[in-house]
Amino acid sequence: MKKGMSLLLLCLIIILTACSQSGGGNGATSGTSGNGGSSNAGSNKPVTLRYGIWDENQAPAMKQIAAKFNETHPNITVNVEITPFDQYFQKLETSAAGNSMPDVFWMNPANFPKFASNDQLLPLSDYIASNNIDMNNYPKPLVDFFTYQDKVYGFPKDFDTIGLWYNKQLFDEAKVPYPDGTWDWNKLLDAAKKLTDPAKGVYGIGAAVDSGQTSYYNLILQNGGYVISDDRKSMGYDKPEAAQALQFWYDLIHKYKVSPTIAQMTDTTPESLFESGKLAMYTTGSWEAVAFNNTDLIKDKVDVAPLPQMVKKATIINGLGNVAAKNGKHTAEAWEFLKFLGSKEAAEIMGSTGTVIPAFNGTQDLWVKSMPNYKLQVFIDALSYAVNYPISMDFRSIQQTDTEQLTKAFSGQIPLPDALKAMTEKDNAMLAAEKG
Repeated sequence: MKKGMSLLLLCLIIILTACSQSGGGNGATSGTSGNGGSSNAGSNKPVTLRYGIWDENQAPAMKQIAAKFNETHPNITVNVEITPFDQYFQKLETSAAGNSMPDVFWMNPANFPKFASNDQLLPLSDYIASNNIDMNNYPKPLVDFFTYQDKVYGFPKDFDTIGLWYNKQLFDEAKVPYPDGTWDWNKLLDAAKKLTDPAKGVYGIGAAVDSGQTSYYNLILQNGGYVISDDRKSMGYDKPEAAQALQFWYDLIHKYKVSPTIAQMTDTTPESLFESGKLAMYTTGSWEAVAFNNTDLIKDKVDVAPLPQMVKKATIINGLGNVAAKNGKHTAEAWEFLKFLGSKEAAEIMGSTGTVIPAFNGTQDLWVKSMPNYKLQVFIDALSYAVNYPISMDFRSIQQTDTEQLTKAFSGQIPLPDALKAMTEKDNAMLAAEKG
């Protein structure tokens, strides 16, 4: 009798244990709060999480992931909140000051150190350890992007590299061969001259300066220079390699006249000019693929090639991560959602829908195959010569200074060498003042 009761008790314990371990991604335990925090994750009490993102094009996939998560966590509802990128981090800083950050939100490497050093992000290392999650599932550089003082604060979500998008119809009309991996920037210039038609308002390429990632950072690196030194104490804009690269970019507007002016690209963004058939070539990232594929006007008219090279090949690699607010009201539920966002299942949704290149190892091919009309493999192949996105403790402030000075120079208000000198001096002063 006693033996029978013991077996019954053992079976009951096994059943209860199995129930407590059901659901959740990455094979981790669901319903546990890892290292504490407020928790209804193991109860049936309804909880609504706020998930902050900035890209409208990615919203459908993010909502699909949230809905999939809800299937195994029916008491947790996730509301996706979209804030345009140019307002996103300012709004995030304001909400951090008011203790009203989203529970879970996107973070990029340029802004991560500032939020991590201000103790505004939930440290994940203990959660990751207690849930036996293998961070080798992600490329190490992406994990490093979201690690501060040896603590992990975010799951890598995706990564991107830069390519040369081009309008096949404009190339065909001008009888110019499509770009390929053999191109250097002189060959691009020759093609841009043939493709530019002022009478039709068509230009060969857009030499914008509002985003170093998609434009001049790549040329500086290709010319043997650097944006920020390895010790993050100085910028490289005063070096000859950077000056030559930026002079070439400047000459596309002022000497060769194969690019719209800065004023024209302020009135209408290069992306809009490209989508309306007014730009034959456009240097931008892998994230634009889904937007182009969803735009009927150009869906079948464009394709992509590797960036042309200078003295060597190089492209910026950047990545996004998912992080959580340290002082959120529902940190245990936020962890459960973060864990799912970092899972292979979530990565497969992002890849198969063509949304972005997923960070989870082994899922990138889904993205390449999702839009067979484009040569998306060029973005994956670029990993072999990719250089990490430049960062510092407050790189966003440095970028704002750079954009302000380069806009003045490229608009003809000040000489380009004066702008580079001012950028270097101001940026270096900001780097010297940074802590952490």
